[in-house]
Amino acid sequence: MGEFTTLMARDGHEFNAWLVAPKGPARGAVVICQEIFGVNRHIRGVADGFAAAGYVTIAPCLYDRVRRGIELGYSEKEVQEGRGYRLQIPKEKTLLDLAASVNVVRHAGRVAVVGYCWGGTLAYLAACELPIACAVSYYGGQIREHLAKSPRRPVLYHFGERDPYIPASDIEKIRAADPTGEFHLYPADHGFNCEERGSYDAASANAALTRTHAFLTAQMEKK
Repeated sequence: MGEFTTLMARDGHEFNAWLVAPKGPARGAVVICQEIFGVNRHIRGVADGFAAAGYVTIAPCLYDRVRRGIELGYSEKEVQEGRGYRLQIPKEKTLLDLAASVNVVRHAGRVAVVGYCWGGTLAYLAACELPIACAVSYYGGQIREHLAKSPRRPVLYHFGERDPYIPASDIEKIRAADPTGEFHLYPADHGFNCEERGSYDAASANAALTRTHAFLTAQMEKK
């Protein structure tokens, strides 16, 4: 079971993060990048799952730069609210929070960043700019806006073929920008990994998670 802890970014910003330790020896560490809905019950559950797999896991509350305690559901009103919060936070500030989170869990070994939706884009940026071992990006819709940067670490990408926000043409542009990346497409919509959303697809979510764990094992246990 995890708990909230307080971190400080390099610019002096204090923020909360959901921190979970594995029961046994750590295999490494995972930083979870939230969707636009905050570090809500779903994201905390995702973090708990990676900890159960053996990783020290932390999910920083990136919306704390707006105000603390923001947790949203999945109604259309809350989607619009979440988008509004996201637009208030410059990516440079978010990367400071991710860097602080990486530093807190680095004692456990190699660090991976795993992100969903907005967090999927942040995972891509982390692979470009932060000292991590690898990244996993689930349906990062804004990656196309950052293709001037190329990942310096291996990235695993999960996309839904029925995602109305990420057309096939965008995925091909990302492939061109990261030709060594590992790409997987699923017969699913945006947000297919979240069991609390109408777009949840259990088969696709399970397949993506299996591939994610295999990828982390390969990248985190390299000599």
